[in-house]
Amino acid sequence: MKAKVQAPGSCGELVQGTIKEQNFLITCPIDLYSTVEVGPAPKHPRMAAGVKTLAAVAKTAEYLAVAGKSFEVVVRSELPMGKGMASSSADISAACQATAATLGKLLTVDEIADIALSIEPTDGIFYTGVVMFDHVKGELRRQLGAPPPMRIAVFDAGGEVDTLGFNQRTDLAGLNRKKEEAVAAAAELVIRGLAANDCSLIGRGATLSALANQAILYKPCLQTLAELVPALGAVGLNVAHSGTVLGILFAEKDSWRIPAAVAVVRKVCPDIEYLHTVRFISGGLTLQYGGMPDGKNTGSWRQSL
Repeated sequence: MKAKVQAPGSCGELVQGTIKEQNFLITCPIDLYSTVEVGPAPKHPRMAAGVKTLAAVAKTAEYLAVAGKSFEVVVRSELPMGKGMASSSADISAACQATAATLGKLLTVDEIADIALSIEPTDGIFYTGVVMFDHVKGELRRQLGAPPPMRIAVFDAGGEVDTLGFNQRTDLAGLNRKKEEAVAAAAELVIRGLAANDCSLIGRGATLSALANQAILYKPCLQTLAELVPALGAVGLNVAHSGTVLGILFAEKDSWRIPAAVAVVRKVCPDIEYLHTVRFISGGLTLQYGGMPDGKNTGSWRQSL
């Protein structure tokens, strides 16, 4: 039977860096998605998927002791590549669970994380809620809670960044050490904000992390935008710490301000491009049909920690 699994993308991260040289990010899942459909291979299978997605299928099959089995794989994604919107993480995690589901099984999120991390550094958007996750080795996996109602105006500074290449930079560890104090303070604010359902604390922490990352991956106009945040009616901003997008964060009650804010940003920062307005949502995978453990061929579920 076929199985189709949907994974959310991200608008970068709320926080990313190291604390005591422990790599981590705090996820920022959004309501743009990648959907991966996996099924037994017909005579002429479709393989509309990238190398990393096919690697996820093969590694999942090997993990489930069916290595060598042939599959048809089709990916449909709303997420651009190389922008820091977790496009590869969404594809890979959805492919892992879709492969398991087509075999009548389900993987835990930790099993998905292990498979994904064997392919490349990975965003934790497949965990429910918002999580603090070691995107390089998986040594930290901490649930932080549910996101408060927020919207994000997403902008692109241009170009592309390769996740694997970025994390292999020889200067990265040293640059992360230099910003550890700011990153620790940012993480504390975001963690407190999620616990208290306080958008302003989340925005303050995300802004602190975004500005601290300028020495690692510079975003044009970011300082100017940070200074504009109060006038725009926003609570803060965030970035893809290893990508090109940045987001301006609004509490849901103030989302009516977004069109005017976008107009201001376009005027003040013409070198960055407005992409979307999205919702900040809980992470997690959704099975749209196929492969349920109880033998049903249809169903909907959300993966839990």
